Amino acid sequence: MPPHETFDVAVIGGGPCGATAARELARQGRKVLLLDRAGRIKPCGGAIPPRLIRDFDIPDELLVARVTAARIVSPKDRHVDMPIDGGYVGMVDREVFDEWLRMRAAQDGAERRTGTFETFARDSDGTAMIGYRIRNEQELRLVRARAVIGADGALSAVARQAMPEVETVPYVFAYHEIVRAPRQDSQLFDGKRCDVYYRGELSPDFYGWIFPHGETASIGTGSACKGFSLRGAVGALRQCAGLGELETIRREGAPIPLRPLSRWDNGRDVVLAGDAAGIVAPASGEGIYYAMAGGDITAQAVGRFLDTGNPRELATARKRFMKLHGSVFRVLGMMQRFWYANDDRRERFVSICRDRDVQQLTWDAYMNKELVRAKPMAHMRIFFKNIAHLTGLARV
Repeated sequence: MPPHETFDVAVIGGGPCGATAARELARQGRKVLLLDRAGRIKPCGGAIPPRLIRDFDIPDELLVARVTAARIVSPKDRHVDMPIDGGYVGMVDREVFDEWLRMRAAQDGAERRTGTFETFARDSDGTAMIGYRIRNEQELRLVRARAVIGADGALSAVARQAMPEVETVPYVFAYHEIVRAPRQDSQLFDGKRCDVYYRGELSPDFYGWIFPHGETASIGTGSACKGFSLRGAVGALRQCAGLGELETIRREGAPIPLRPLSRWDNGRDVVLAGDAAGIVAPASGEGIYYAMAGGDITAQAVGRFLDTGNPRELATARKRFMKLHGSVFRVLGMMQRFWYANDDRRERFVSICRDRDVQQLTWDAYMNKELVRAKPMAHMRIFFKNIAHLTGLARV
């Protein structure tokens, strides 16, 4: 038999993380395989902040909407509007956006193949051997790779086979329905506003959302509670928002990780990235920016591993990512555990969002992807307001 084709890197999974990692490695001059399943669209609100658009050169034509405000809705149906002063959040259709990222990676030199990853093994010399199958074909195709990036989602098959000792990613399950957007804006739906519903009936531990996508809209929710009906909750959300009669275009569901894994690599030649590594922001569930930032960081770590042969370089992917974003993840994790615990706390959380200091710092952190430290007095005011709500001294 002829020898199997050998790549410098096999990237398993072609979402924003995998496509970004494949592109970066191809631009380094590496021989890169980008393996992705066809036809899968992840349920996602589709929001991308200005920093992502800037850092990753996202063209305007991919933005299906520009959001200039958010509306937070409490369990008692109290509304808090949070305008974005002088800016906007871009909205993308994941079906189009992800495909564009894969095409760009291929244009920059990655070899793109459509197939399903099935097996991880070792060749006689110890090199990683990837087995994948093309749809409607019996034959299992095999390639070798000096390094492997598992960017294949929260239930990563790469992790299960290549790193069975690594803990399982804790996750919520997200579900949304893409509907035909109303032709005209109203009090209940605005094509330039994201609506976020904090109600136990819509999610006992997360939130429900209505995000505009131009001609369509994403209506969804998520929960880690077994037995909770996500489809029923989305139906209830559509009815209370006056969107129950709109045409449903498609329905999608997928697990969304809750926290980063404590280890991302196998100490040899495999490293996890994106949802497979657990890098989705707690509380908000935001993942596109962190997936692409993580993909870029992972590609740089893999590049150093290929240059030096030192497997310790793979561990620097997690170390660098957590140095840049770990504080944000810890703060958001604490917020989710406390404020999402019951409807009384959700009501108080929405009340806090009325505060202009909270709104300004929230948008600053979201748009720039870092905690804002330049306004100590605002932080101090927020601290005491939080204490007042935590102790029940503040009126809701």
